[in-house]
Amino acid sequence: MKIQIINGPNLNMLGIREPAVYGTGSFEDFLEKLKVEFTDIGISYYQSNIEGELVGKLQQCRGTVDAVILNAGGYTHTSVAIHDAIAAAEIPVLEVHISNIHARETFRHQNVISSNCIGMITGLGLEGYRLGVIYFKKKITTSKA
Repeated sequence: MKIQIINGPNLNMLGIREPAVYGTGSFEDFLEKLKVEFTDIGISYYQSNIEGELVGKLQQCRGTVDAVILNAGGYTHTSVAIHDAIAAAEIPVLEVHISNIHARETFRHQNVISSNCIGMITGLGLEGYRLGVIYFKKKITTSKA
């Protein structure tokens, strides 16, 4: 099984940016822990601050991975292009947000990508990614049996 994690803008600053909201650890450190815990799953990681690069990565996932865990960051609230790329990928995409976007500023309540995602985990910190991997492991293993 292969899972692609895609993070959007400013998520390269985890551990530095607003630690009260996003925590004190880097995503790369967390990713290493995920890979140790889930040795039977190929977990790949990609991060970009550029909308078009995120679209391109989603398109590349079509037919090459079993699932995507996506944190589109600020593009969650604005990007029709990412919304459309999720649909075009034709693979399950689970939306993850480290903070609870519904408990934050009103503009973060607008979400233009969710309608093409199979679900959303929000507000559980980096643990949301881990729960996403567990979900896909169970779902994909069950559907292949």
